[in-house]
Amino acid sequence: MKRRANALWKGSLSEGKGQLTTQSGAFESVPYSFKGRFQDESGQSGTNPEELLAAAHAGCFAMQLSHFLAENGTTADTLEVQSEVTYGPAAGGGFEITESALTLTAKVPGIDEAKFKELAEKAKAGCPVSKALGAIGITLEARLA
Repeated sequence: MKRRANALWKGSLSEGKGQLTTQSGAFESVPYSFKGRFQDESGQSGTNPEELLAAAHAGCFAMQLSHFLAENGTTADTLEVQSEVTYGPAAGGGFEITESALTLTAKVPGIDEAKFKELAEKAKAGCPVSKALGAIGITLEARLA
């Protein structure tokens, strides 16, 4: 299976602007820019690659964990996952992504804390996006609500 997204960029890095469109139509000409990526901490000026990576990681992890929980006979009522991707200046110049920090709050009837943590760690290691992010640190804070 393959998935596709398109980026259209016009202008220089610092003054240019772009648009992202996904195959599914979930994003249609969504704006992104240098300001949105490197200067706007509020995130209100458009998306950026790191935000999209965080969304992909949170979604993938939630799906992987839901599978492991169901296999365990403890289907989740809710899995609320946040991924916070850290990036900044690289030692040799340019920028780099250094970490994805997953934070999970879950409602899972009938599971004990130890099994929950075990399955959450297994999902962190096993989700395809985590595997793709093998060059960076991935942390997990997981708790039952």
